[in-house]
Amino acid sequence: MNTYGYIRVSSRDQNEDRQRNAFRELSIPVNHIYMDKQSGKDFDRPSYKRMVRRMKKNDVLYIKSIDRLGRNYGEILEQWRILTKEKEIDLVVLDMPLLDTRRGKDLIGTFLSDIVLQVLSFVAENERTNIRQRQAEGIAAAKERGVRFGRPPRPLPEHFCEIYRLLESGKITGKAAAEACGMPLSTFRYRVKVYQENTNNRIF
Repeated sequence: MNTYGYIRVSSRDQNEDRQRNAFRELSIPVNHIYMDKQSGKDFDRPSYKRMVRRMKKNDVLYIKSIDRLGRNYGEILEQWRILTKEKEIDLVVLDMPLLDTRRGKDLIGTFLSDIVLQVLSFVAENERTNIRQRQAEGIAAAKERGVRFGRPPRPLPEHFCEIYRLLESGKITGKAAAEACGMPLSTFRYRVKVYQENTNNRIF
């Protein structure tokens, strides 16, 4: 029997120390700790796949929390089934002691473990859905207050006002004006629109 630990963080700048420290306390060999830094939306994870191929029957896999397996209710349950049923690996979720397949291997123990797993998987996915909804609502409310997101626009060229007046007077076309400002026509039209809104001018 060998022990393994799996770490997943959802972005390159997210810190994995909390998960790694937990495995260090369990004395899991360093070469038995696998980590992927990418989204949990699917299981296209190189380290995870290598770890699963390496593990044998009766090995023990530790994860810090159930959502390290994924961010989708169905996929979490499917991976749990593959690991515990097909690979016959024991799985331990450190943040939830009830999810420890080493305990209660009789029918009742397995039944209770499966129920807890399904409830926690649903709760984890539902919480992420709520977070996304709150984020969307927050963004919408901020936009209504005039908050702008994304990169700030580049400063207008020094001669933009002069080009704008030539365009307004009909002396040059929109395409020629955009080229003179070094912008694609679509970008130029957008910047003109913003300029008009700020100066109450209209030419289109």
